[in-house]
Amino acid sequence: EQLAATKAGRRHLRSRGSYLVLRELHSWERQPEVLSACRKLIQVLIGDEPEEGMENLLEVTIPEELEQRLRDRDAHEEEEEQEERRKEGAGTA
Repeated sequence: EQLAATKAGRRHLRSRGSYLVLRELHSWERQPEVLSACRKLIQVLIGDEPEEGMENLLEVTIPEELEQRLRDRDAHEEEEEQEERRKEGAGTA
């Protein structure tokens, strides 16, 4: 995540095909923490570049309300993935 925080770092990751590796990792990884990190990094790599002056994502100030909504959304997505894995596990048992 640190490397993807800067414009130069994101450019480097994209030029090396990191998205393809992350996409493949995300397709078979089962640990929720790793899946979450993959999703976040993929979003950064495929998203539009931030506007000028906001290129370093570590220096961007996020309003508390928005930060809480993002955390809530992450928690909700993680719960959905865990439920999906439980269903997949029940279907193969």
